[in-house]
Amino acid sequence: MRSASQNTGARPTQEPQTQGLGDAARATTAAAMNEAGGGLALLFAAAPGTAAPREGTRLRSAAGFASAQAARDAADILMPRVLETLEARQAGSFAAEPALGERAGGGIVMHPLLFGDRIHGVLAVAGPESLDSARQEALSQLAKALALHFDHAHLSERFQQVKEQIAQTQQGVEQKSEEILNLSETLFAQDIELLRSNERLSQVENLKSDFIERMSRELRTPLNGIIEAIIGVLTNENETLADSSKKSLRYALDDGTGFLRTLQNILDLWRVKQGEMPVELQEINFRDTVDEAIFSVQDAVSRKQLAIEQEILEPFPKIRSDLAKINQLVFLLLENAVKFTQAGKVTIRARVEKNRLHCEVSDTGVGIAQDDQASVFEDFFQVDAGSSPRYSGAGLGLTLVRELVLLLDGAVSLSSEIGRGTTVAFELPIQKVG
Repeated sequence: MRSASQNTGARPTQEPQTQGLGDAARATTAAAMNEAGGGLALLFAAAPGTAAPREGTRLRSAAGFASAQAARDAADILMPRVLETLEARQAGSFAAEPALGERAGGGIVMHPLLFGDRIHGVLAVAGPESLDSARQEALSQLAKALALHFDHAHLSERFQQVKEQIAQTQQGVEQKSEEILNLSETLFAQDIELLRSNERLSQVENLKSDFIERMSRELRTPLNGIIEAIIGVLTNENETLADSSKKSLRYALDDGTGFLRTLQNILDLWRVKQGEMPVELQEINFRDTVDEAIFSVQDAVSRKQLAIEQEILEPFPKIRSDLAKINQLVFLLLENAVKFTQAGKVTIRARVEKNRLHCEVSDTGVGIAQDDQASVFEDFFQVDAGSSPRYSGAGLGLTLVRELVLLLDGAVSLSSEIGRGTTVAFELPIQKVG
C-alpha cells in the first residue's frame, strides 16, 4: 500500500480556494444574467456530499437586482424550486414568477452544480423572454465550470482537514494517508482542468478582442469616407442642391456621425473592461469642457423646444484629471439627456469640494421606471427596447459612463421619475491647480 510520504513531491501544499471561489461565483452570476438578456441570476450554495442537501442551502451571489434585499426576497420565492432541483439533480425549466417582475417574465431555468456524485448548489436564471437552446447551452456550460470550482474548494478543504488529523493523532494513519493521496491526485487533476478552462476562456477573450478591433477598423474607415463625402457635397455644391436633398444629406450625416460614435463607444468600453485604457492626467478648464460638450449636441437641441443651462458653482478652480475621459463623460451625459427630452431643459451642474469634482446632468424628459433604473448602466440596455424603439442608440452610453467613472476611481448615481425627468451624477477625485 502506498503512503502519503511517497507522494509529497506531487503536491506539497493544498490551500482552500475560498477567495478564488468567491470571484468565480460573482463572475458566473453576472455572466449568467447577461446571457439571459439582462434578466436575473441567483447562485445557491448547498452542503456537498449529502443525498438531499436541503439544510443549509443559501443564496451565495446574485445579479440583476436593485438591492441586496430584493435578491434575498427573490431567493425566498425560488427556494422551493431550488430544493426540487437539488433533489432531482438535473436542470429544469419553471414558469415565470410574477413577483420577480418583467425581467423574469420569460420563465426560470435552474442548473444544478453537479460534479461527479457531489452536488454543490443551483444556478437559477430568469430572462425577460424565454431562453433559446443556444442560451440554455451557454448557461449549462457556466454551471459545469462553476461546479468544478466548488468541488475543487470542497476537496481542498477536506485535504487540509485530513492533514491536520494526521498531525494530531497517529490512529488510522495508514487509512488517512491513503485518503490524502487520493485527494491530492484528484485535486491535481482538477488543477489541470481549471487551467484548461481558464485557457479556453482566455482564448475566447482574445478572439473577442481581435474581432472588436477588426470590426471597428473595417467599419470606421468606409464610414469616415462616407461622412467626408457628404460634408464635401453640402459644402461645395450647396447652392445647386434642392432643399429636400440638403435635408436628406443632413439626416444621413447625423446618422453616420451617430453610428461612428457608437462604434467608438463599443471600442472604448471593451478597452476599459480589458484594462487597456490608460489614465493620463492633464490640467483641465472644466468650463471649456462643458462648452465643448454643449456645442457638440447643439444640432440635436436645435430641432427641439429645448434649452441647456449651466450651474457651475464659483469659484471653480482649474483641476488635474484625465481630460479626454472627462470630456467624454460630460458629452455622453448631455447626449443622453437631450435624446430623451423633447421639450423643457437640460441642466448641467458642477462644483469642486475637498479635491473631488461633483457633476450632474438633469433633464425634464420622459424619465425611467423604477424597475428599469437598476439596469440602465448595463451593456446594451435600452429603456425603450421594443421592436420599434422611439429612441435610437445601442444602449451603451450610460454603461460607458459607469466604466469611465470607475476607471477614474469615482462613483456614479441615477435618480428618475416617469414624466418628470432624470438626473445622472458622478464624482471623481481630482487635484486642484494653483
